[in-house]
Amino acid sequence: MCRNIKTLFNFDPPATDEEIRAASLQFVRKLSGSAKPSQANREVFDRAVDEVAEAATRLLGALVTQAPPRDREVEAEKARARFAARRAR
Repeated sequence: MCRNIKTLFNFDPPATDEEIRAASLQFVRKLSGSAKPSQANREVFDRAVDEVAEAATRLLGALVTQAPPRDREVEAEKARARFAARRAR
């Protein structure tokens, strides 16, 4: 999994369209092996990002959980702590 793709489910407030699009872009970049597609591939690349974003939006809207929503700041602090621990090794 690409490290730049963040978990978007079960947060309060819910993931924004911009967050979903950013994760979709990272996913398509990873699959294609290209951060910036050539002009010849731009249309198909952009269409793939749009389709992944649409699928992700449907997925996030359909998922259910009994767990309480997570707090973005708490999760970010946990991620920073994990990163610091990795660097300390």
